[in-house]
Amino acid sequence: MIPLRDSTPSRHFPVITVLLILINLYIFYQEVMLGPALDSALSVFGLVPARIEKYPYDIFSYLPFLSSMFLHGSWMHVIGNMWTLWLFGDNVEDQMGKGRFLLFYLICGVIAALAHYLVNPGSNVPVVGASGAVAGIMGAYFIMFRQARVLTFIPPFFLITIPAWVFLGFWALSQLYSGTAGLLTDGGGQIAFWAHVGGFAGGMVLFKLFLRDDKESYQL
Repeated sequence: MIPLRDSTPSRHFPVITVLLILINLYIFYQEVMLGPALDSALSVFGLVPARIEKYPYDIFSYLPFLSSMFLHGSWMHVIGNMWTLWLFGDNVEDQMGKGRFLLFYLICGVIAALAHYLVNPGSNVPVVGASGAVAGIMGAYFIMFRQARVLTFIPPFFLITIPAWVFLGFWALSQLYSGTAGLLTDGGGQIAFWAHVGGFAGGMVLFKLFLRDDKESYQL
């Protein structure tokens, strides 16, 4: 399912959402420019759980908990994440304000990375992507705007409008199912499903701590 538009208009221009999108696109452009050196860069700045296990007292082993969320593996990867951030981020930013929204985004990304690390402590595969942080935004939206509706394209021919809680709930359950299946088969492929689950859960649990002081209402 591909989300195309949500029904909730934003009250303010989403400055931080747009800034995050531009930063991620710029960094991915720089990744492309690295050419053959990209693999080395991803191994340094991507999250490699086994490296933390091997060097637990090296502070630089923990840098990828932040840096990895600004790296992506392909154009489709970065475009998919940034499109989702654009659709749901503006409304969440509305409710939190710029500074709190940015902090919330980063914290959700770290929680997502931590969830992946805890489930896959021995993995040598670098994990990159904003998916976990974006999942945190989706988790917050799932609670705050569950009466909203999402125009959704279901390939190859179907275009439907469904409640946001259905769309986001189905997405979260699919990540949980895929993550569990990966554990049962002793493998998770190239997708860090537990990072998505961790980010989504973190967003659901923590969003109230970041709401604006003026208590702008959200939909129940």
